[in-house]
Amino acid sequence: MKNITRRDFIKYSLISGAASMLPVACNMASSKARIIGANDTVRAAVVGFNSKGAQHIEVFRNLPGVRIVALCDVDRNILNREAAKFTERNEKVETYVDVRKLLENKNIDVVVIATPNHWHSLIAIWACQAGKDVYLEKPVSHNIWEGRKVIEATRKYNRIVQSGTQNRSDIGLREGVNYIKEGNLGKILWTYGLWYKKRESIGNVNDPQKIPEQIDYNLWTGPAKFEPLMRKNLHYDWHWFWNTGNGDMANIGVHQIDDCRFAMSDPGLPKRVLSLGGRFNFDDHADTPNTQLAIFEFESAPHMIIETRNLPMKKGVKAMDHLRGVRMGNIIQCENGYFAGGRGGGWAYDNDNKKIKQFPGDGGGGHQANFIKAVRDRNSNELHSDILQGHISSVLCHMANISYRMGKNISPNQIKEILQQDPEAASAYDRILNHLAANEINLQKTPLTLGPWLDVDIEKEQFIGDFGKAANQYISRTYRKPFVVPKKV
Repeated sequence: MKNITRRDFIKYSLISGAASMLPVACNMASSKARIIGANDTVRAAVVGFNSKGAQHIEVFRNLPGVRIVALCDVDRNILNREAAKFTERNEKVETYVDVRKLLENKNIDVVVIATPNHWHSLIAIWACQAGKDVYLEKPVSHNIWEGRKVIEATRKYNRIVQSGTQNRSDIGLREGVNYIKEGNLGKILWTYGLWYKKRESIGNVNDPQKIPEQIDYNLWTGPAKFEPLMRKNLHYDWHWFWNTGNGDMANIGVHQIDDCRFAMSDPGLPKRVLSLGGRFNFDDHADTPNTQLAIFEFESAPHMIIETRNLPMKKGVKAMDHLRGVRMGNIIQCENGYFAGGRGGGWAYDNDNKKIKQFPGDGGGGHQANFIKAVRDRNSNELHSDILQGHISSVLCHMANISYRMGKNISPNQIKEILQQDPEAASAYDRILNHLAANEINLQKTPLTLGPWLDVDIEKEQFIGDFGKAANQYISRTYRKPFVVPKKV
């Protein structure tokens, strides 16, 4: 495919308007979905598998009583790569480039979705309408509004929908949370989720890049705005652009948010949220921050702080920082000690940092099996991460990003004054300043961005107050026909 020109935009607009199969064709009655018996084979399809989806293929195909019967990816090379493995094993599998065609297949019971974020909600809704159960990777939505539509579709069509926040299935985390809830450490005072993962710049390009011939870029773009490819890699780097991704706050931070909510007995939405950060040391076209701090205040739960970093401990090294020994996980601070860990379990400590009890984990490896059991039993209450919890955790990511996107560049001292009423937030901010200084970031040249405190209407999942009207502009998006999330599912 040639570089995208104005003529290409007109061409794809016409193609979309005259698509061979409109989404409405997927509005099949869910009552016609196959009733799966205890001994019946669950027939699964996986959509999107350049990365996480490839892991899902292996996990699901090795679950007792589950068979992968269909694969779908808009990149034919990736599709052929995975299909070839089935051929080598003499296993039959159907292949699709267009997910709408896959959803017409009545021999599919469950759909596993691991596409880029901007496709998550729409495919999940279509799958529910087509009578399929769904395993939906995190975040379950690209924006707040469409995530609620997934819940509506789930309930309306009586589907089983599991969110891919698999830490809730980690044996160690579950035992650690129960230990806290039994009162062994006293009441929770605050929660802190952090993900320190080194990343490199995605680089700069001067002109639109050629789309690889094997990729259907129209289908890849789907509901998003159709834009020229202004980066070297189409795959994965979409995370760092608001049009298709949600930054590391929703890529990875969603796990920390979900873990903290799990420990706090799943509070709903916060009463207000604030976020700050910036994109430092990366000379590229990406939109999202590589250093971000988000603060969530709840009506009837301890406040939560979430932090993501992509820069190393200091300039010139590869090692990453940590907080109380945690680089990727959570700290649940209680009156008489704290839990530190997350995926792969963790430890309970007293307030003198002495280990009390270990909770060995397994990385949430049973999450897919938990989903299949709920599918067989037709009981969403068995799910470790029902779509509602996945939605709320995703919404918190979106709210933090909205605050950041509405932010302004202000001086470090001004930010400190704003945060000084919250000792933990102020302490987290001081650590970020030290971290940036260690990486020789000049905040005069590349200042921090501080977003406003956004007040939340919890019932309506909207913003109110001084910044409400402006913030609500980010709640949904303009969808590209025919890839439109329906107002009425």
